[in-house]
Amino acid sequence: MPATELLLAALAIQIDPNTGRDYVSAKCIKNLKSDQGAVSLNIELAYPAASQFSAIKSQVEQALLAVDGVKSAQASVSSHIVAHAAQRGLPLQKGIKNIIAVASGKGGVGKSTTAVNLALALAAEGASVGLLDADIYGPSQPTMMGVADQKPEAVENKYILPIENHGIKTMSIGFLIDTEQPMVWRGPMVTQALTQLLNETMWGELDYLVIDLPPGTGDIQLTLSQKVPVTGAVIVTTPQDIALLDARKGIKMFEKVGVPILGLVENMSMHICSQCGHAEPIFGEGGGAKMGADYGIELLGQLPLDLSIRLNADAGKPSVVADPNGKIAGLYKSIARKVAVKIGAKSQDFSSKFPKIVIQKNT
Repeated sequence: MPATELLLAALAIQIDPNTGRDYVSAKCIKNLKSDQGAVSLNIELAYPAASQFSAIKSQVEQALLAVDGVKSAQASVSSHIVAHAAQRGLPLQKGIKNIIAVASGKGGVGKSTTAVNLALALAAEGASVGLLDADIYGPSQPTMMGVADQKPEAVENKYILPIENHGIKTMSIGFLIDTEQPMVWRGPMVTQALTQLLNETMWGELDYLVIDLPPGTGDIQLTLSQKVPVTGAVIVTTPQDIALLDARKGIKMFEKVGVPILGLVENMSMHICSQCGHAEPIFGEGGGAKMGADYGIELLGQLPLDLSIRLNADAGKPSVVADPNGKIAGLYKSIARKVAVKIGAKSQDFSSKFPKIVIQKNT
């Protein structure tokens, strides 16, 4: 019968393709048992990866079967998402383990499309996910999620229920106003609306809440960084110089307020001709990779300027649900796993473990 040390040694050279770490040092091995050559264990990942379970299971079982004395190997793979620390001094949002801000320095770079597909990709990998449309002036998520005609229900005249579709919960000011009514609000009203949408929505228990921020570095971004416990931010840009200049401002802003940058997403990297399939970098190339290198930030992925991305979003079925096994959906799922892996590697939040200390004066 193989000793536990031999089994762990075999597992210690098996690398998780999503994290680049071995399963032993990453503390993924749970309940390792060996009985007369029959080995069983649980692999517990810190990120959602339902599409990867089968490959990881096969990888681990094959490694164990190569150990002398092992007659059978049974691995069970699962994900366990925990809460991670946000900005110093901010308690976590009740019921929400991690908050991901999706931001851009300027408009028109595909930030909202990235946010909705990121949320859908995380859900497709097995996570419980919410999507908050924080673009008060130009809400687009109701349309992209295919629920523009729905209205949220009120609970006890104080809370509202998010709209659910495609497996995620969504809230937007777009549900609460006339679509043709312009939002002529000053900064304080906008920031108040954001905090109300966040705090008065009954999200339930979420592994991730993705917040689609408006472009720029204004009031909403400042409110978010000061009052909302953000686990990390994803910056969206295009390869062209003007977009990169504004994206740098977004990076600097989050650095100043202590919000970690999880990575960059470069949209419109290549134009794909719908007729012949020819790829051409009409907005330039290499900009996202260079900016990532300048700031020590990972380029999470590059999305082409593909007609299907726009058509699917306008139709209320973004790429991840419209063609879940397609190339575009695969790119978004890869980005989502990288984001989740980076969050999983962050320090956990243990504030809920500490007892509350109450000082009373005895009379």
